[in-house]
Amino acid sequence: MKKSRLILICLMVSMISVASSSAPPSAGAQDRRIAQRPYGSFEVDVLVGGSPLEALYGRGRRYVEAREGAEYEVVVRNPLPVRVAVALSVDGLNSIDARRTSSWDASKWVIEPYGTIRISGWQMSSSRARRFYFTTERDSYATKLGRASDLGVITAVFYREQTTRPYPVTPPPFYEDERGSSRNRSEAPAERKSGEKSADSSKSAGRGAATAQPRRDDDYAATGIGRSVDHDVTWIQMRLDSTPAAQVTTRYEYRDALVKLGVLPRPTRDDNALRRRERARGFEDPRYSPEP
Repeated sequence: MKKSRLILICLMVSMISVASSSAPPSAGAQDRRIAQRPYGSFEVDVLVGGSPLEALYGRGRRYVEAREGAEYEVVVRNPLPVRVAVALSVDGLNSIDARRTSSWDASKWVIEPYGTIRISGWQMSSSRARRFYFTTERDSYATKLGRASDLGVITAVFYREQTTRPYPVTPPPFYEDERGSSRNRSEAPAERKSGEKSADSSKSAGRGAATAQPRRDDDYAATGIGRSVDHDVTWIQMRLDSTPAAQVTTRYEYRDALVKLGVLPRPTRDDNALRRRERARGFEDPRYSPEP
């Protein structure tokens, strides 16, 4: 018999996408192609400027390429018809309180059935967060706190809410936009607003790292604590399964480190001088020595 425990977790009220089959479609979504979302897996994406970083696979792990000085956000999706709580850590620190704990003891974010949340920074109070941005190990938030043993990793651990009755929630329809990408209709308005903000964010990317020292070739990626943004949250109580439903881990590194790890191929040098030397010969056609 599974044990359960009543714990406090953090609900991101302003960012949760609640799945509702009766929700009116957004203005631009009515003329888009509708497709039913298949039952999927838990997803975690890292976004820069509103666009997800490409997932790279190697050494049995999932990687993304960090972009020095760029602000980023973590998008987490719940594929289940029940609420889940997710413990989200960045560089080994809880994104809510910057503590180092087990995933079970960690404060967690709540995601509604079939919902999506966006975490853009370290939660500093019930109404304010400070942005994530890619920086060096020595400039990272974890190093400033003296907890720099787990840099370069983003981990999400999901726990299902225990329910005493079936949770009658229908997955919202998905639509394909002009670029052919599928999105949840219920989150479309929020995503457009977020996209507008992302444009501003991309302009200000690295603002939090303005005073950071130039990166050396041997410096590796880590996450800094950047500018303040509004981010309202509320504490609630939930009863959760004690066994995680899933865990998603993403490693991030700058390109040169990904090449060293063998995740990205080594670039080929276009060395004209070396090619000239390879064409060198000891003798030409038979002939006599020329007069000076």
